[in-house]
Amino acid sequence: MSPHTLGTTVAPESAAAHPATVRARDWLIVAAAAIVALIALYAVFVDNGNLVSATGSYLHEFSHDGRHLFGAPCH
Repeated sequence: MSPHTLGTTVAPESAAAHPATVRARDWLIVAAAAIVALIALYAVFVDNGNLVSATGSYLHEFSHDGRHLFGAPCH
């Protein structure tokens, strides 16, 4: 046989990711999403606009409208 027709074989174990690695990656994604969600909830319900007030009035008004959308008291 010619070297061009010989296929290289890869062991099935090396082709797939290790289950513990996949599990750890999934938990990191879940943890990152939870942290972002908690920061967003803090900014909308607790912060009262102090966090975004330094960035300008547009972002402040956007978060203020979000508080009304979620039914959070702000006035």
